[in-house]
Amino acid sequence: MKVKKKWSNSFMSDIQVEVTYFRQGGPKNTDTSLKIAKKYADEFSIKDIIIASTTGMTAQKSLDHISPNEFNIIIMTHSYYFTGIDKRQEFPEELMNELREKGLKIFSMTHALGAVSRSFRLALNQWMPVEVMAKYLRQNFCQGVKVCMEIAAMAADAGLILDINRDAICVAGTGRGADTVCLIKPMPTGTFDKLRVKAILAKPL
Repeated sequence: MKVKKKWSNSFMSDIQVEVTYFRQGGPKNTDTSLKIAKKYADEFSIKDIIIASTTGMTAQKSLDHISPNEFNIIIMTHSYYFTGIDKRQEFPEELMNELREKGLKIFSMTHALGAVSRSFRLALNQWMPVEVMAKYLRQNFCQGVKVCMEIAAMAADAGLILDINRDAICVAGTGRGADTVCLIKPMPTGTFDKLRVKAILAKPL
């Protein structure tokens, strides 16, 4: 399902974008999502493309559609030991090194909307404000929109976005793969309230 959306703000004249709504989320939408990201990065002259990748599959596929010679491609992984102390990293570190050699920036850090709050929820069944906000974003938009906002802030915190005043395209998904693409004005976590989702370019229904 596709619709045309028109909006304006103080930085640009009215424009139209085509929004893609996937009938079902999940990894089968990965190639289409990456194509959408590339299309609007070109159209909006955006250089920073931030992509969530858990196991490396989406990161690998990004090279089929987006050139690291043309764009600053930032791959945000799960933090180390995200699934527990028995597994160091879900994204094979050998693959990380291979993809870095091909020009991708791969970064792992504490999740902006999880961090210590996640520990309290898992250990004490006690929800903290940051995770309540994350749950709200997942349930009222979708998991991918929440992750797009999160990785935009994480990339800003890590200094991976060279100019914080320029917009970025963020790509994320539901569990595995990619099914969500957002145009975002990134901000570091310290000013997360000023981060803006300017457009949702693709998401599951």
